[in-house]
Amino acid sequence: MLHTDTQTTQILEPRRNAKIRLSVVVPCFNEEAVINISHARLSQVLKGMAQHDLAAYEIIYVDDGSKDSTASKLIDLSQADPAVKVVMLSRNFGHQPAVSAGIDLANGDCVVLIDADLQDPPELIADMVTLWRSGYDVVYGQRTDRDGESAFKLATAQAFYRGLNRLSDVDIPLDVGDFRLMDRQVVDAIKSMPERDRFLRGMVSWVGFRQIGLPYRREARAAGESKYPLRKMILFALDGMLSFSLVPLRVVILLGLLILVLANFGIFYALINRLFTDRWVSGWTMLFIAVMFMGGVQLMVLGMIGEYVGRIYMASKERPLYLIKRHFGFHDRG
Repeated sequence: MLHTDTQTTQILEPRRNAKIRLSVVVPCFNEEAVINISHARLSQVLKGMAQHDLAAYEIIYVDDGSKDSTASKLIDLSQADPAVKVVMLSRNFGHQPAVSAGIDLANGDCVVLIDADLQDPPELIADMVTLWRSGYDVVYGQRTDRDGESAFKLATAQAFYRGLNRLSDVDIPLDVGDFRLMDRQVVDAIKSMPERDRFLRGMVSWVGFRQIGLPYRREARAAGESKYPLRKMILFALDGMLSFSLVPLRVVILLGLLILVLANFGIFYALINRLFTDRWVSGWTMLFIAVMFMGGVQLMVLGMIGEYVGRIYMASKERPLYLIKRHFGFHDRG
């Protein structure tokens, strides 16, 4: 299997000896149809790894304000399995804040992020630990195929990843989600970043360290429905673009310069008509088009700037990223 090393100039320092403590963070939102299946498969993988690689492991399920029976099923799992810990958020804060809550509470030497829908195979965690032992600090799953998804979603996903990489000031690997293993150093670096509008895959790329991709075939959902409809995908793409790039503002500047050049041609055309022809009154069509065009551009520019200013305003409030309602399975918390 081929791997993609994104930090080829660094020297690997193998970690081959001691067993490790592993934390697995699983965000959940309305996953009642799949959560028991997901836990059984994940536990089987971790129990198998415990014989050789793991000194201990914990599975931190973060219930992101589910409206179905997900929370009660997670509580049952925590009572039946001492490795299971459950965090219940006070409402639905979104996928990225839910993952961040799990990261904040994880105690392992390595932390794995994986969704509950089983599209990302838990069996790959063993391969990730192997690559971590060889010296890598981040091992991210890189999708080669995506089963069970429409042609439209596949096309928009490809466009998103490639467009984001062109716009971003950080080199974000293509076709990569949040499924990954991170060393404790990387986890602590992520926890030190206070930003509110989170795009974790970009944040992990930004911190650097030694990173490598693990190609895999993404499976169809084991059960249930996708929690990322088109509207949420668009908002998520917007978060990624605005959090890691000033290109939209630079595009606005270039657009302003282009319009200035076009305006000069318009001024020249108007002067010629005024001084040397009798068609001055007939220029109302061009004037109308110019006013409408400039009005649209101004609204777009103000909207783009307003989006950045709005994010600054939200960050200035310093509200917490999430609020925890209850803990289960944490011995030092209620």
